[in-house]
Amino acid sequence: MSLLWGLLAGFIASKIMGEKSGTLKNMILGVLGSVVGHFLFKLIGFTATGWIGSLIVPVVGACICIWLGRKLF
Repeated sequence: MSLLWGLLAGFIASKIMGEKSGTLKNMILGVLGSVVGHFLFKLIGFTATGWIGSLIVPVVGACICIWLGRKLF
């Protein structure tokens, strides 16, 4: 189930950021974005509840990963 959420989060983030990528890259971005998003949200004191919150956090994290990837590469 979490891979499905990762895929969905990566897909949404790639559309928000205008990234043209494949399914595998979307899954990786979604799962990595979930880790980054949860870390950052916990760092500033926010928690996500419900299925919408559980989707927003990885999307924000994946957007940050896409942005960082563009800056580094």
